[in-house]
Amino acid sequence: MTSNPVEATPSPYPRTSRYHGVEVAVRAGHDGRQVPYLRRRLLPRPGGFVTIGEHTVSAGDRPDLLAHQYLGDAEQWWRIADANPVLDPRELTGTPGRKVRITLPEGVPGVIHG
Repeated sequence: MTSNPVEATPSPYPRTSRYHGVEVAVRAGHDGRQVPYLRRRLLPRPGGFVTIGEHTVSAGDRPDLLAHQYLGDAEQWWRIADANPVLDPRELTGTPGRKVRITLPEGVPGVIHG
């Protein structure tokens, strides 16, 4: 079986998706059928985020609730997970007392005060 990248096409995911910009590739199955898939998404470097706040986890917190509270969109929980960094979002809120960084999206520079 071989794996070949698909020619450059617009992302099938919206800009707010963690999969936006992840390359789509195609794998030929045993029967010759072409099966598209997303290449691996690597976690960004935590140092590439600008911290705008911190949250101390309490019992009952969930990643989607934090995203709604701090980012205004529960579906953006993955931005908080990336900035902390965790693979399993339950790690973010599984331990009461844990400090969770709230950041600007990756690549968005902070305001310089001078």
